[in-house]
Amino acid sequence: MDIKIEESWKQRLADEFDKPYFAELTRFVREEYGRGRCYPPGSQIFNAFNLCPFERVKVVIIGQDPYHEPGQAEGLCFSVADGVPAPPSLQNIFKEISSDLGRPAPTSGSLRRWAEQGVLLLNATLTVRAHAAGSHQGHGWETFTDAVIARLSAERDHLVFILWGSYAQRKGAVIDRQRHLVLQSAHPSPLSAHRGFFGNHHFSLTNDYLTQHGQQPINW
Repeated sequence: MDIKIEESWKQRLADEFDKPYFAELTRFVREEYGRGRCYPPGSQIFNAFNLCPFERVKVVIIGQDPYHEPGQAEGLCFSVADGVPAPPSLQNIFKEISSDLGRPAPTSGSLRRWAEQGVLLLNATLTVRAHAAGSHQGHGWETFTDAVIARLSAERDHLVFILWGSYAQRKGAVIDRQRHLVLQSAHPSPLSAHRGFFGNHHFSLTNDYLTQHGQQPINW
């Protein structure tokens, strides 16, 4: 797997790419993509990084696994390719944006526009086998994305980390909460959104914090 990742990230994560676990992960991913359909397309595996260089990150949203059905995953957590109907969790995210900010919900399910404004849309696992949720978990991606979170926490200041659901909250245990704002709530899945996701005001709270620290707010 040729690591086509934005240069600032390539430099920051060079030591991870050289570790034995990443060589094994690369071998596994190559085999999986060679054996059958996997998502996202190979060129989009590092999309979250390529659209949001290290020094431009303002906000980090942590997801779990790419979508595993055709045409959905584009390398950004919760995001689907333009023109693809928004899945239920994304619909609920858009409902909260509308309620929180008092404006119409976004019409496109692609969150590239967020990434380009400095929102790192980071799945814990960056690839998945078609029709098999969680199929690439436990092969090294989690170690890699833990390193990404730790590096951001240690080397940047005044970021906003958004952790929806218990999985993301465990993943965020390494974040320095004296240095960054950490927002937590239930997951936007229909199974849990009514247990604290709706009404969390994470989008306005994020923008308030960014403004307080001299940053341009996100146009959600």
